[in-house]
Amino acid sequence: MEYVDPIKDIKSINKIKEILRHQSQRDLLLFVLGINTGIRVSDLLSLKISDVWDGKEIKEFIYLNDLNSDENKAFYLNNSVKKELKKYFTQHDCSECDYLFKSKKNNQPITRQQAYRIINNAAKEAGIPGKIGTHTLRKTFGYHAYRKGIAISIIMSIYNHHSSAETLRYLGIERGGKQLIKVDVNL
Repeated sequence: MEYVDPIKDIKSINKIKEILRHQSQRDLLLFVLGINTGIRVSDLLSLKISDVWDGKEIKEFIYLNDLNSDENKAFYLNNSVKKELKKYFTQHDCSECDYLFKSKKNNQPITRQQAYRIINNAAKEAGIPGKIGTHTLRKTFGYHAYRKGIAISIIMSIYNHHSSAETLRYLGIERGGKQLIKVDVNL
């Protein structure tokens, strides 16, 4: 697997969102869900409607079985994700057994290759430099979580990393790099 970069600039993230919004609500949802949860693309693509919708409302958490630790991990669905899910549900007639990121060709989820094309093409169109792929979503989540003051130990746990140095290297953050961290309690 080739190394990819996180998207560090919020303006660039918003450009990609705008491009995907005009392209497809499904593709926008893939991007927004990925950068707001840090879920692996293989797990994103295997999600079904029932994983995010209880029949009445959008769930607060997605629960996924982590094969490395053999435990269920919870991933919070924030307001950005919920907003895009609501738009998606109003535009599509879905049953709870449908894949969330269903292919337009059949009832299967889109492939990893298609997800890569969606993300990579939108990033190119937005003029974002660097190597961008599906793993960029996961890295972007961690990078911004760290910059907003989430403890590195929590991010390590999400990624199943064994050291903070491994996680910082993964996110492209240099130790001792001086950048202000936002601790936004916003009560």
